[in-house]
Amino acid sequence: MSALQEMETTMTTTVATQQVPVHRFPVPTAPVGVIPTQRTVADVDPVDALWLDYKTTSSPVAREQLILHYVPLVTAVAGRLGMRLPNTVEQADLVSYGMFGLIDAIEKFETDRAVRFESYASSRIRGAILDELRAMDWVPRSVRSKARAIDRAFCELEVDLHRAPSQREVAEHLGISTGELNSVLGQVASVNLAALDEVVSGEDASGSLSMGDRLGDDRVPDPVAQVEAMETSHLLGRAIETLGERERLVVVLYYYERRTLAEIGRVLGVTESRVSQMHTAAMARLRHQMREAERVA
Repeated sequence: MSALQEMETTMTTTVATQQVPVHRFPVPTAPVGVIPTQRTVADVDPVDALWLDYKTTSSPVAREQLILHYVPLVTAVAGRLGMRLPNTVEQADLVSYGMFGLIDAIEKFETDRAVRFESYASSRIRGAILDELRAMDWVPRSVRSKARAIDRAFCELEVDLHRAPSQREVAEHLGISTGELNSVLGQVASVNLAALDEVVSGEDASGSLSMGDRLGDDRVPDPVAQVEAMETSHLLGRAIETLGERERLVVVLYYYERRTLAEIGRVLGVTESRVSQMHTAAMARLRHQMREAERVA
């Protein structure tokens, strides 16, 4: 046996005969004279206790407490969905729809499954919100899918061609004829609606334009102004009828026939100053009659 082999044999024997210490974590023990505290009911998770109470006794109180505990989950799911929806969809409505999904998830959840309730309930809440939105949507889902396909085709062609594509190019990209594309575009045209009072420019409502403002045609008379003018004319005519005969004649000659006070005085056989007094008295009575009419209305 060589000297190297003899050295290796000696080292192996020494290691084998030595006792290697085993390191263990110290076991916590209570101090001398102190009785260890036992685990009580208060140490149990309150949510787990609610689940146990509800699933064993169907307690309505426990069910209500569970619903209140998981309301933030509904708010979170509704917030994520609301980011991809138009501004016309209210966040509060999404939360209301999601509450039905949460209640359904609590009633159908099985606590013995190896699934977290948050994961299970999130899908139920999201499904309830989407189901309600689809039920309220008056546009068929097939038309919605066609609209998305056309939008994708336009975007892809704009990237490839570096310009706006023509209808023929879009039809070829979709594998349909131009006539079929026009028919689909006619159906898609009714998909997107906008409120006339929706703000389309500006950061806030002050000093910004709404859709109705941008679509307005200044060449067309305002229907509201026309109705108000007709109503005012009707009320003014009724007020003039309450005047005396000479005062009514002054108003008609001055405002409708464009006569001067001197000409009206010659017609009535009185002085110009007297006509001015009659005109002032008639205007005071007319203003009073108009105020009374507006107050009654």
